[in-house]
Amino acid sequence: MFCEHEVCEIYDLEYGDPVVGQGECDGFLGGTLDVCGTHSLLWCCLFWIGRTMVLQAIDDTTMIRVQEASRCFGRHVAVQDISFDVRKGEIVGLLGPNGAGKTTTLRMLAGFLRPSAGRVYIDGVDGYDGDEDVRNRVGYLPENTPLYGDMRVHEYLRFRGRLKGMHRRELRKRLDAVLVSCDLRDRSRSLIRTLSKGYRQRVGIADCLLQDPPCLILDEPTIGLDPNQIRQVRTLIQSLAESHTILLSTHILSEAELLCDRVMIMNRGAIIAADTPNALAGLRQGGEQVVAEVRGPAEAIQAAVGELPDIQDATFTKLADGWLRVCFMGQGQGEGRMQLYALLCRHRWDLRLLRAEVRHLEDIFAALTEEGGSEEGAHA
Repeated sequence: MFCEHEVCEIYDLEYGDPVVGQGECDGFLGGTLDVCGTHSLLWCCLFWIGRTMVLQAIDDTTMIRVQEASRCFGRHVAVQDISFDVRKGEIVGLLGPNGAGKTTTLRMLAGFLRPSAGRVYIDGVDGYDGDEDVRNRVGYLPENTPLYGDMRVHEYLRFRGRLKGMHRRELRKRLDAVLVSCDLRDRSRSLIRTLSKGYRQRVGIADCLLQDPPCLILDEPTIGLDPNQIRQVRTLIQSLAESHTILLSTHILSEAELLCDRVMIMNRGAIIAADTPNALAGLRQGGEQVVAEVRGPAEAIQAAVGELPDIQDATFTKLADGWLRVCFMGQGQGEGRMQLYALLCRHRWDLRLLRAEVRHLEDIFAALTEEGGSEEGAHA
């Protein structure tokens, strides 16, 4: 559709903003719409009505909403058309292989990257239009925490608070609070370069908490820590969850199982699964993996087990002490185990072990991501 007027305002189709100003009207070009001056008010009204309807759809229980967000770097698509919600008070884990798009997603949520398409909302604030408002609502811990080693802990946190525009009285009050929350009071006058990796992570988290944001976004908060430090940081994150919404990425899948209310698995820029850790553990179960150790004539046992209807993919391994280990996939809710037990009782063969293997989040992660593989991306 073309306008007959000589002067018009050119508007962005997605966001409704004037992108060129005034010029000659020549219809739809490159993702923009030429709207003549006589119709621009109507266009703006329609845009803001639609935007208000979207914001009203975000209820009071939603802290993070992502709607069909994508991010491209040139021709490389780091994140493609993802949508999800995080409720207030939740701890949600973002899992995925290297290059899956986790860090890019977190940077968009933290306000450091704009989506190439789609929308991101933090506590009801549009991440595109309100960068500063979003950053005030988010505490972001990057994967490699940028700290100044020659500064003392309290000096660094005061410096960071001033950069964030905090007033001196407010900063003094919040500095004391975060030092207590992160157990840093005894280290407040230590040079950062003398701290262990675990304490440096605490300093980074304390920086996130300075403005008391309702949402914390943590990128690999336990990376490079020893087991004791991991437990300490895990305890800190659990204590922060009482008053904050937390979205974290991690490669330590056991941490996600212990910490997170829900987990999302990313691969090649898309979210391929999202649920509670326990629910995901049964996602591709399709039965149960069973291990048994029996004693009797090996050939007869193999033939008899092979005829059981609810036992599939059975393998047999002869152990050094003469027992036979049987591994199989049992269908249904334990029917395979019951059939094997009945078989052994009928033939009076000995049984010393019969158990169903528990599937962990690590198994599901591998099953979901190994098919397509993943290449480590420069931006993700």
